[in-house]
Amino acid sequence: MLLLSGCGLGASGSGEDRVSAAPVADIDCARQGQVPGSGSTAQENAMKYWIRQYQRACSSVQVAYNPLGSGAGVAQFMRGATAFGGTDSPVRPDGVKPAEGVCPGGRAINLPMVGGAIAIGYDIPGVDDLVLNAPTLAKIFDSQITAWDDPAIRKLNPSAELPSLPIRAVHRADDSGTTQNFQAYLAGAAPEVWTHPAEKAWQGKGGGSAPGSSAVASTVASTAGSIGYFELSFAAALRIKTARMATGASEPVAATPESASAGIAAAEVVGEGKDLTLRFDYRTAADGTYPIVLVSYEVVCDKGNMAETLPALKSFLTYTASDEGQKPLARIHYVPLPESVATEVRRVVSTLS
Repeated sequence: MLLLSGCGLGASGSGEDRVSAAPVADIDCARQGQVPGSGSTAQENAMKYWIRQYQRACSSVQVAYNPLGSGAGVAQFMRGATAFGGTDSPVRPDGVKPAEGVCPGGRAINLPMVGGAIAIGYDIPGVDDLVLNAPTLAKIFDSQITAWDDPAIRKLNPSAELPSLPIRAVHRADDSGTTQNFQAYLAGAAPEVWTHPAEKAWQGKGGGSAPGSSAVASTVASTAGSIGYFELSFAAALRIKTARMATGASEPVAATPESASAGIAAAEVVGEGKDLTLRFDYRTAADGTYPIVLVSYEVVCDKGNMAETLPALKSFLTYTASDEGQKPLARIHYVPLPESVATEVRRVVSTLS
C-alpha cells in the first residue's frame, strides 16, 4: 500500500482542473477500501481526473495511481503489489504470467479504459506547422534523417522556412506501452523503413531519451530542434506544437481527440473470453482520421482478485468506464471509448471475482 503515496489524491494537471468543479458524479460507491494501481504515464492525467471525481463521491475509498510506465505497472500487478496495472500495450495471453497466488483460478485480462492520440511534438524555431508522413517519421527516429532541412521534410513542407538545424529525436528511456504503440505504427505504416519489432523497449538507432511521457515532453519543450512522441494531453499542457500526418487523406491530419476517436472507433476487438484487446488499422487513409493512436488498458484478474480490494476496484472501474467517467475525457485531450466498447468493459467489470 506504499503506492498510495504516489500519484493520487487530489492531484491536478493537463487541463483536469478545468473540469474538476463538475457536480459530484452519481457513483455506486464501495463501502470502504484501498485500490492501489500503477503503470502507464499516458493515462496519468486521465487517472488524476478520475481519482479526484471518484473520491468526491466516495470519500471512504482510497484510490491511488503511480505513473511508473506500462512495463513497471504490469510487473507490479503480476507480482501482486497492486490491484490493477495500467498499460498502453495489452498483456498477451502467452506473455508474462502472474506470480503464484496472483489471480488464483483465473488469468490476467486487458480492459480498455481510455483512448488517446500519440502526438508528435516538436520545437523547430520559426516553424508553426509541420507535416510529416510515416516513412519520413520512421527515418527521423532511426537516425536516417538528421537535419530539419532534409529534402524529404522540405518536400512535405514546401512553404515552411526549415532551418539547417540538427534533429534531436527523443524517445522513452523506460519500457513503455506508448513506445510499443508508436513503434507498431511505424512498422505498420512504413514497414519498408521501420524494420524493428514493436516492443516496449525502444528499438531505433540513436537519439536521446527520457523516462516517462512527462519527461519526454519537457525535453522537447526545452530543446530547440527536438522531436518526440507522447500522449496529446502532455503536448496541450506544455503548449508544444504537434505535427500533422500525411496519410493519403485529402488533407494532412492533426492530432486531436476527434481525429483520434475516428481511428479508435475502427479498431477490432481481438481478445478472447473476457479479454478486450483491440487492434488498429495504421494504414488508414480516411479523411479526418489520425493514425497514431493508443488505447490504455487496466490489467486485472478475471478471477482471484484480492478480496480486500475487489469491491472498491469494481466500483472504481465501473465509474471510469461509465458515461460520467468517459464523456469529460475529451476536455482533457483524451479520447472516450466508443460506447460499444465501454458497454462491454462495464459488463466484464461486473463479473470480476
